[in-house]
Amino acid sequence: MSLTETTINMPTEHMANVFGQFDTYIKKIERAFSVTAVIREDHMKLLGSQRDVEKASRTFCQLLELSRRGNAITEQNVDYAISLTFEEKEEALTEIDKELICHTISGKPIKPKTLGQSAYVEAIREKMIVFGIGPAGTGKTYLAMAMAIHAFKTEEVSRIILTRPAIEAGEKLGFLPGDLQSKVDPYLRPLYDALHQIMGADSFLKNMEKGLIEVAPLAYMRGRTLDNAFIILDEAQNTTPAQMKMFLTRIGFGSKVVITGDATQKDLAPGAVSGLDVAIRVLQNIQEIGICKLTSSDVVRHPLVQRIVKAYEDYEKKEQRTTKAKDKPRNRSRYGTGR
Repeated sequence: MSLTETTINMPTEHMANVFGQFDTYIKKIERAFSVTAVIREDHMKLLGSQRDVEKASRTFCQLLELSRRGNAITEQNVDYAISLTFEEKEEALTEIDKELICHTISGKPIKPKTLGQSAYVEAIREKMIVFGIGPAGTGKTYLAMAMAIHAFKTEEVSRIILTRPAIEAGEKLGFLPGDLQSKVDPYLRPLYDALHQIMGADSFLKNMEKGLIEVAPLAYMRGRTLDNAFIILDEAQNTTPAQMKMFLTRIGFGSKVVITGDATQKDLAPGAVSGLDVAIRVLQNIQEIGICKLTSSDVVRHPLVQRIVKAYEDYEKKEQRTTKAKDKPRNRSRYGTGR
């Protein structure tokens, strides 16, 4: 097999960002595409088969473009760039990066980082009600929160309502002192954390005191009509069918709703039916409702989380196949029971 060599101009101010600490990202790309990288001053040579060199070159060029736009390159960026290159979709990485939602209080841009996340954000923009379903770490709640805060700041809505089914309030949290709000606050903490990070604690508290931002357990939604609001129902896999129906029928004019959940992490009683599962089946053909299913490839936490999620997905699929095989009826002959 003949070796091919290509050269990439790599400005020195971007090298540390694109190459990673101790050249970690270079080594990862070398292994993925079976190439050798040699750095000389402000350019890099790639050696390998023509096809592998072309793929590695395209991956480095996409990461360099991200760096030029001011992004801090992460291991997730590198892993996703590699996977997109294998799928011949590497240019999608820089296209996704153009979709700025808003900035955190510290100035960090919030953007979708995967094709799945990009489709999810676009659905929130276009649809009145969106279901975001996927495993932990896919940004379901965080991106919905960013979209809600952006809509609030641009006056597309007049308030933000964040809710969760507080199924543990009467049990694991029931011993805590204080009223119901005090008891469920620990369960709603992830929502508070996201609000503080994106909006800032002071701005959040001021708007909460004015009633423009509300964080409450799902039970507080009963009997209300929610007009001109951006409403997020988080952890929806823990709703009952009755709770989900109640919530969906609260929605008023000028409102936008995002419902997030992970169907694999239910805290309901054994045998109980999830309102999220029922809602997906009932509402899947309504045009104004978007259903976005994120997967392990959309996980943007530590790469180990992505591997854990993928391992569980594979395990659960294997268990389902085993269960189906056990439940499959044995062959019977025309004249009686087969042996």
